[in-house]
Amino acid sequence: MAEFQFPQSDFQMPNIPNLNKWIAPAVIGILLIGALTSSFYTVPADSVGVVQRFGKYVRMTPPGLRFKIPFGVETVKKVKTLHVYKEEFGFQTLQAGVRTIYAESRFQRRGFGMEDRMGFPPGSFLPESMMLTGDLNIAVVEFIIQYRIADPIKYLFNVRDQNATIRTMAEAAVRLVVGDRNINEVLTIGREEIRIEAQRELQILLDRLDTGIQVTNLVLQDVNPPDEVKPSFNEVNEAKQEMEKTVNQAWESYNRVIPRAKGEATQTIRQAEGYATERVNRAKGDAQNFLITWEAYTLAEDVTRRRLYLETMRDVLPQIKNKFIVDEEEKGILPLLSLTRAAQGGE
Repeated sequence: MAEFQFPQSDFQMPNIPNLNKWIAPAVIGILLIGALTSSFYTVPADSVGVVQRFGKYVRMTPPGLRFKIPFGVETVKKVKTLHVYKEEFGFQTLQAGVRTIYAESRFQRRGFGMEDRMGFPPGSFLPESMMLTGDLNIAVVEFIIQYRIADPIKYLFNVRDQNATIRTMAEAAVRLVVGDRNINEVLTIGREEIRIEAQRELQILLDRLDTGIQVTNLVLQDVNPPDEVKPSFNEVNEAKQEMEKTVNQAWESYNRVIPRAKGEATQTIRQAEGYATERVNRAKGDAQNFLITWEAYTLAEDVTRRRLYLETMRDVLPQIKNKFIVDEEEKGILPLLSLTRAAQGGE
């Protein structure tokens, strides 16, 4: 078998004088430039620098211009510890401003054998804010969490996917609290209590995982029944409001009529009691007066008889309009009657 041979070429390397003496300085210069560019770094004012040496944490640096070992021996991760992060659940802010534009946020269900029983096929998309209440109703709870990184070391090295972790924990905390309330509490009077308790539960979960995250606020953006049942739910609410209106009107009538009737009854009773007391006291006084008069009469009949007569006249005479005083020995008193008739006729 014949051996293959490359054809001979007449090309020859050019002879560059002093080439070897430039290679070493060039390499050293490149290394120096690389060392200078990779040795210094700047940490922003709202951040801290976490320095790792061959992947292992060695120190944490404050804001400013700092130095590290170059050529990848030490690497720096800058963590914003003063920045407040925000996560939205059930909606997404498309454009912030005076009139903010939102869009519905959806997530893909993971199959745990519950899709067929709930009527949703595996892999279907549902609002992540759709939650089950304690009385087995469904409510769409849109909420926002705000948090900051309190411990950069725990945040970087204890959790692999920080964003997914905090979203999962926030959703779990809100679902836990909503699942302990009925639909009326979730939609109306219990929102503030749900917000406070959900924030507390979320912080407990994050501390249990040692994430180094501090929740600063949790806000229930909007809570509504699902769109499919919203008309029926509105009808139920209208019926409840009408019932409450009727009940309030009945109580208003009750509070207006019953207290008045009770007051009138009490007034009548007090008047009757006062009248009874007056009659009893008057009767006792008359009886006492009669006994005193009787005692006086037994002691002095003429004087007592005359006093009784005078007292009776004192009470009777003021009630008589026309009075005629005649002598007891006068026999003809008929002319006086004509005077009485003339006086009555206006003459």
